[in-house]
Amino acid sequence: MIRYRLTCAREHTFEAWFASSATYDSERKKRRVECPVCGDRKISKAPMAPSLARGSDGPALADAPEARRKVKQYFTALRRHVEENFENVGTRFPDEARKMHYGETEDRPIFGDATPAQARELVEEGIDIAPLPEAEPLDT
Repeated sequence: MIRYRLTCAREHTFEAWFASSATYDSERKKRRVECPVCGDRKISKAPMAPSLARGSDGPALADAPEARRKVKQYFTALRRHVEENFENVGTRFPDEARKMHYGETEDRPIFGDATPAQARELVEEGIDIAPLPEAEPLDT
């Protein structure tokens, strides 16, 4: 998995995870990457500083509550966007994802349900999938 800091044409900055840099390039080319704030699909990589590990004696993240709030806001916006713009295929998700991957049906944005075993099989077949986060993931 690879994480990119992205920006839209309206200068909203956000982060997204991809299976690989090739997956990012492919998804961006197909205009499937979009800003969770405004829905803009003109996306580019934003400058990103390398992540440096700190020792156990390093300072704690001073703005942890703010970081949690931003993550929660992002997940909520992402889930809302998917639910409003993608087709919910329910338990047919593994079958529909395969049909699209193998060219048996039109390629379209979908979401639905899959067991952990089904998700693992899809990934092993080379089908790009990602779990849809809960809307309220950090209520601690």
